[in-house]
Amino acid sequence: MSFNPREAALNSLVKWETSATFSNLEINTVISRAQAQKNDIALYTLLFLGVIEKKMLLDSVIEKYSRTNFQELDVQTKNALRLGIYQLAFTDKIPEYSAVNESVNLVGKKTKGFVNAILRSFIRDNKHFSLPQEKWQRISIENSIPMELCEVFIDSYGEDIAEKICKTVPQKSHTCLRINTLKADGEKIAERIKIMGYVAEKSQIARDIIKTDAPISAIKELVDNGDVFVQDESSRIASMVVGAQPNEKILDSCACPGGKSFSIAIDMQNMGELYSCDLHENKLGLIDKGAKKLSIDIIKTSVQNAKEHLSNCDEKFDRVLCDVPCSGLGIIFKKPDIKYKPIESINALPSIQYDILTNCAKYVKKGGTLVYSTCTLNAQENEKNIEKFLSENKDFEPCDFEIGEIKSTKGGYTFFPHINATDGFFVARMKKKI
Repeated sequence: MSFNPREAALNSLVKWETSATFSNLEINTVISRAQAQKNDIALYTLLFLGVIEKKMLLDSVIEKYSRTNFQELDVQTKNALRLGIYQLAFTDKIPEYSAVNESVNLVGKKTKGFVNAILRSFIRDNKHFSLPQEKWQRISIENSIPMELCEVFIDSYGEDIAEKICKTVPQKSHTCLRINTLKADGEKIAERIKIMGYVAEKSQIARDIIKTDAPISAIKELVDNGDVFVQDESSRIASMVVGAQPNEKILDSCACPGGKSFSIAIDMQNMGELYSCDLHENKLGLIDKGAKKLSIDIIKTSVQNAKEHLSNCDEKFDRVLCDVPCSGLGIIFKKPDIKYKPIESINALPSIQYDILTNCAKYVKKGGTLVYSTCTLNAQENEKNIEKFLSENKDFEPCDFEIGEIKSTKGGYTFFPHINATDGFFVARMKKKI
């Protein structure tokens, strides 16, 4: 059966909206099953993620032209309309007639006229979006950031920075590769990728990271040989802040999927003891498998709830990393479905994170290092947790770090997409007093 990228996008959007599936997992499933040309896969991915990214703005068009209450529209009709409006407004290579006709063909006979009428009305109005006059309502709709998330950013960083966060434009997709310096040379790896015809640039802030536009299929041999592994700049920076040295004893308390553990082990030159723990037993096998591929043999994995105290681990570790579960608001530009999480799930996180931090702090030796990191932009999960921890744990003090031109303040630093051209994330380093 031939692959219809628009129909596939519609099916994925319906599934995403009705079953709370993650967009990245849905894309991987569809691509793995599809027998399709690269351009069709690219169109499918563009439409599926594009509609999710712009959903609130697209819905404002439907609400403007629809005589039927938006909430009464069935999920298939809504998503066919979203696809049509997205193609009309945000693609420059799809003709208007094609965007309209293909969207009309996605729905049943009873709905075809309705979909056609709304899309034609949008075209007649020169594809104009009618936005609210009030500043933050306008920013919310225009950037498809729910107002409650806008308020999180405002409360955390003030209106100026919050506006810049909301208006961040997703960067062109690239893959970050961490060089396995135990067995490979970064310069040679970069040259091999360039010879294949792809970009291979060194990260400006995270050493041993190469940024490339090469698809994983093109660099599969490098990955399979353990010369590189995929690791975002944010993850690498967090592991750099740990400051791992050979022959130390280190704990990665929330280790899966394993990138930080691998980087720390490489920084240790594969000498010492690294304990990688996680709540999810099924994911720990991936760390064991990855470590073997990378020729790392100092990692010991175990199932452990990071909030539960292990008295036999008290003051046993030179360094402890708490890369805690978080709301992920720093990566909404890569994974747009995160934007639509219920705010209640976000509000519940700081106390969980704090429990992990305070428990794992017990495992740090006197004079040892404790690192806390998240991939979110929310002061309650970041700075406020650290401020509370330091006020209640006087045996710890901030420990500043420098990464190139980046310098921490009171041991912490927030990376913003619009400033650092990275994911939004936070990392703080503390030292246990002797």
